[in-house]
Amino acid sequence: MGVLVGTSGWQYKDWRGTVYPVGVPQRLWLEEYARGFATVENNNSFYRLPARETFEDWRARTPEDFVMAVKASRYLTHLKRLRDPAEPVARLMERAAGLGGRLGPVLLQLPPNFREDTAALAACLRRFPASVRVAVELRHPSWWDAERRLRAVLERRGSALCWADRGSRPVTPLWRTAPWGYVRFHEGRALPWPRYGQRALHAWADRVAAAWPDTDDVYVYFNNDPGGAAVADAEAFADAAAAAGRTVSRTPRHPKPGQPQPPGP
Repeated sequence: MGVLVGTSGWQYKDWRGTVYPVGVPQRLWLEEYARGFATVENNNSFYRLPARETFEDWRARTPEDFVMAVKASRYLTHLKRLRDPAEPVARLMERAAGLGGRLGPVLLQLPPNFREDTAALAACLRRFPASVRVAVELRHPSWWDAERRLRAVLERRGSALCWADRGSRPVTPLWRTAPWGYVRFHEGRALPWPRYGQRALHAWADRVAAAWPDTDDVYVYFNNDPGGAAVADAEAFADAAAAAGRTVSRTPRHPKPGQPQPPGP
């Protein structure tokens, strides 16, 4: 599939009138989104894990080539802090199985104050089916001091260390731990806030192209949703990745009056 580009979520009211035409009701926004993008990262599952029937409904409303990444529930990552993972992982996978072939990677995002505990991470990863791709976004710097142990855990499981950006620069090491990748953009430094500039996006496209061959899948999601910035930046990144020689999933082309692509960082 190559580089799959999308946004972190799709139900943002301030996208009405730019991403979503005014006449399209909110209940049809997923269908509208899926016409333009081939993938999305579902953040709703972090705050409240949907019922299996909801996942089945999302499957029915999206085309066959659509891929939905699923962010693991905060019950597992933030409340349980990976302790006793068997039940919450089983519950997550039982419900997310409603997506069928639309199911993409599962994202484990750990809290910023979650210090390095590779043993707990390894125990949690073992609970996921071998067929499920799991990306791990770590945010406490103590994890990077345990590079050898951490890389061993991720590589043994085939899990991807999530490459994260904040402020138009990487905030995680750029370690390739799996034959697939996962990249998240949280906030750029260009104007209007929180946009990314062309230089930053081209730099990231080059990093991805250098790390993975075009035959490997790399999932790229923009989490800077205010004002539709995520959509504009996803479109611009797709162009940059294509220019770097990558095969890129479809992206829409939305007119953005008053919001030209910023040239900044």
